[in-house]
Amino acid sequence: MKVRLFLVLALALGVLFIIPGLAEEDVSITEVMQEIDLDAPVYGDVAWTFPVALEDMQPEYIILVNNHYMVGKKYVCNPLVQIKQLVLNKDGTRKKGDMFKADKNATMKLNETCAEALIRMSDAAREEGFNLYLKSAYRSYGQQASIWERHLKNGKPDGWAVKAGASDHQTGLGCDVVPGKWKSKSMNSNMAAEPECIWMAEHCAEYGFVIRYPEDKKEYTEVNYEPWHVRYVGVPIATYIMENGLCLEEFNDELQEAIRQFIADGGDPALVEAFIRESTDE
Repeated sequence: MKVRLFLVLALALGVLFIIPGLAEEDVSITEVMQEIDLDAPVYGDVAWTFPVALEDMQPEYIILVNNHYMVGKKYVCNPLVQIKQLVLNKDGTRKKGDMFKADKNATMKLNETCAEALIRMSDAAREEGFNLYLKSAYRSYGQQASIWERHLKNGKPDGWAVKAGASDHQTGLGCDVVPGKWKSKSMNSNMAAEPECIWMAEHCAEYGFVIRYPEDKKEYTEVNYEPWHVRYVGVPIATYIMENGLCLEEFNDELQEAIRQFIADGGDPALVEAFIRESTDE
């Protein structure tokens, strides 16, 4: 349902004063129409003004997890699938191979939708001469707790690790994808200069991924630049985030504000409640 008919009727009645900044004299209908997104979707009788429509977002795929939006010990983004030695044939059927094998005995898991998108992205990269390797995938709350404990023993927090419940890896949608020659190397920001990472940053949104921890967003993410860490959010949202130079935290802030405005305008809270994310800060 569109707001076009309502707007045309309002304009015909001369109700220009309802639009801020357009009450001056000699304002044309064309000018008014240019100020309004006539394609904004309407839910009930309330317009949703956020750039991404509700039906183009999946709540489980856009969940924000960080130091201020934490998840509990039992949180799992199901269904998780093992992706050791899993690739896709060109016809979409699966076969065994070594595309996502970080080492001989590695067995990793990701949310199924994320895993399939990652395979498609890797296949596309391979067609252009780039080999991407999955180095780290889903981590449980307990696994992250162990990593955090070891990290603290080596000094104070430095932006390279987060505490249990704050890890993007626990979503099953975040993973570390590296160039072949980095399979056995310690990761650092120098990896960003590798052709594989440049390709990934330019094309990941086409497969529903974003660079989770961008170079200039540490003030929001509280994590150092990680050109290898991609996060599945779905193509419409990934496109919006990457084209606008956002991080997931900024996207979440925009979305939550849009939700508050939608409800304030009389929108049905039930339509957006699955997208509401409350801070876990005390």
